[in-house]
Amino acid sequence: MATQHPRRSAKTVPPTPDVAAPAYAGDEARWQAVQRRDKAADGHFYYSVRSTGVYCKPSCAARPALRKNVAFHDSCAAAEAAGFRACKRCKPDQPPLEERQAQAVEQACRMIEQADAPLALEALADAVGLSRYHFHRLFKAHTGVTPKAYADGQRAERMRSRLPGSASVTEAMYDAGFNSSGRFYEQTGEQLGMKPSAYRQGGSGESIRFAVAQCWLGALLVAATAKGICAVTLGDDPDALVKELQDRFPNAELVGGDVEFEQMLAQVLAFIEAPERGLDLPLDVRGTAFQQRVWQALRGIPPGVTLSYSALAERIGSPAAVRAVASACANNSIALLIPCHRIVRLDGSPSGYRWGVERKQALLEKERAAKP
Repeated sequence: MATQHPRRSAKTVPPTPDVAAPAYAGDEARWQAVQRRDKAADGHFYYSVRSTGVYCKPSCAARPALRKNVAFHDSCAAAEAAGFRACKRCKPDQPPLEERQAQAVEQACRMIEQADAPLALEALADAVGLSRYHFHRLFKAHTGVTPKAYADGQRAERMRSRLPGSASVTEAMYDAGFNSSGRFYEQTGEQLGMKPSAYRQGGSGESIRFAVAQCWLGALLVAATAKGICAVTLGDDPDALVKELQDRFPNAELVGGDVEFEQMLAQVLAFIEAPERGLDLPLDVRGTAFQQRVWQALRGIPPGVTLSYSALAERIGSPAAVRAVASACANNSIALLIPCHRIVRLDGSPSGYRWGVERKQALLEKERAAKP
């Protein structure tokens, strides 16, 4: 049986403002808000119904009460002191529904992350007090992926961190929570960009071509595997960019760019100067399925156009997964070609950027200036 959410006392509810909003200052205004079930009034006041003995939020969807049976209260504590109990439908003594749902998903995410073995959907739903089907829909709406896909991504992350220090690939596989070698090899090749044995050995046996150049943004490093470009990084110190690549794959064969690679580098440099011309080069994109969805959506944003994190979440069909979208942007390792710099705050101001907010601002200004 699903466990019930524990009842929260009035002390856990955000305090009622010292001065009620002018729109809800009088009983008549409050009654009008109750009649239209005004969500904006929630938190400003509560109303009780004498005939039922309960108190509610203004937005409660319960059957309308008669005006003569209704009284108003400034807080949950005041309503309870008057002898009323919290409505079981709108739960006025608990945080808003959206917040409770987010907390439930957050709790499930932590459970998945800390579990040594995959957790059944029923177990997760039961732990947060929701039905299996409602929990599944809610989890996907907030994270952009199903609980199973999220668990797969977490196991892949653990595998990525444990492979380099493990005694064998098999040991890392079981330590990361994979109970099937078939599932392990099915998932890891795409997420690592190379065989697990090669990744464990720091990229041993893999050849990564790279080159560093100077552009108007500073030092630029471009690296590529046989599949395509796997890194585009920016900085002030060229040597630091090369060291970062070496630290990522300490045993890979890093090869200076040949003539063919130099042509690729020239294309990237030309794209930086005039992004409106576009660039069609193969990419070796490594990440979870959700991250790749975000990165693919980023590539569809034209130069001179910006989106908020919430707008990008809506574009990929996961409007509630704003935090997950922001995390995917932060983990993008291919600057410019996957243009995470085109994601800004709701007010249009630049947010954080892996390669410096100043560079982000400069990129946006240049693209806006070139926009027809």
